[in-house]
Amino acid sequence: MFLRIKSGRLIFALVILWWAFSCAAVCCGQSPQPLSAPGPQQTPQALDTNTQQPGSVNGAITGTIVDPSGAVVPGATVMLTRDNLNPEPSTTSAPNTGTSKKGTLSGNDGRFVFANIPPGLFHLTIISAGFATQSFSGVLQSGENQAIAIALAMAEAITEVEVGLTQTEVAEEEIKIEEKQRVLGVFPNFYVSYIPNAAPLNSKQKFELAWKSVIDPVTFALVGVTAGVEQADNYFSGYGQGAQGYAKRFGAGYADTISGTFIGGAILPSLLKQDPRYFYKGTGSKRSRALYAIANAFICKGDNKRWQPNYSGILGSLAAGGISNLYYPASDRNGAALTFENAAIGIGGTAISNLLQEFVIRKLTPKVPNDPANPK
Repeated sequence: MFLRIKSGRLIFALVILWWAFSCAAVCCGQSPQPLSAPGPQQTPQALDTNTQQPGSVNGAITGTIVDPSGAVVPGATVMLTRDNLNPEPSTTSAPNTGTSKKGTLSGNDGRFVFANIPPGLFHLTIISAGFATQSFSGVLQSGENQAIAIALAMAEAITEVEVGLTQTEVAEEEIKIEEKQRVLGVFPNFYVSYIPNAAPLNSKQKFELAWKSVIDPVTFALVGVTAGVEQADNYFSGYGQGAQGYAKRFGAGYADTISGTFIGGAILPSLLKQDPRYFYKGTGSKRSRALYAIANAFICKGDNKRWQPNYSGILGSLAAGGISNLYYPASDRNGAALTFENAAIGIGGTAISNLLQEFVIRKLTPKVPNDPANPK
């Protein structure tokens, strides 16, 4: 969010800090078991455990896929099928069959993650070119993080397999998880990915995520609180006081939010093929994690999953700052100087927000993927 922060304004700065939580990883920078060989398919003892009992807690299924030599297998398609009596809605669900399906791809390290999975019977199907299709069945207990090691066997006769799961569908499933992430169960935390090797977003998904962020009720509430603080301190005095002055401050603040979120989180990332999210590290020393968080104010992942300069965030800050000069009072427009000042403040605010994401916010966010490799 594009906001103007002036030194010595402690209350206003706290409001901005809270607001940073909701836009933490938007690249716009706006601020004011060892592996074992496959054995016979496992058959769970209880086949009726998919009826979720009251008080049960969702868990996670993680795994590593390797070839016969023990080398990891990236890019394998992993399909999760649950025999639900009440299946969750899913773009890949088969209607009226009592089953639901989810899918993902193994990352460069051979790992895959299915988070927030209700307890019960599940089946995994692993497909990778050059290998025989592998199946695995098990039972996920309430609150369990089940880790699985799967070794693929070479296919006797290699045939071309048509895989129905696309990268777009994988990303859509991951976005559904991100949209449930709220700090303290209230403040949106949509622009952070806790999923290792998350699939990149296409342009449509980037715009949809930006839209859901700016129309969230909490967004309106935070803009309203900010406008109230500005009016109480007579920020932008050209707007005046009373209901009319408050409405102008609210309108300007919401315009900042829209321009900052869409330019830095959708338009430029789509044009430059960059990912607007912050990718939680969660492992390593505190020093390495802190340096990673700060660096992410200046770099971001491209849609090719490679790190690159954060052009979307930096240019987005400058663009949003320039646009704001169109509707702020003339007495508060300082031209290019103010634009660059706010861009610098935005980048600094993003670095601070990233540090909070890395060390604090995950502990305050109830619905995040519970990955054993990335402890809270």
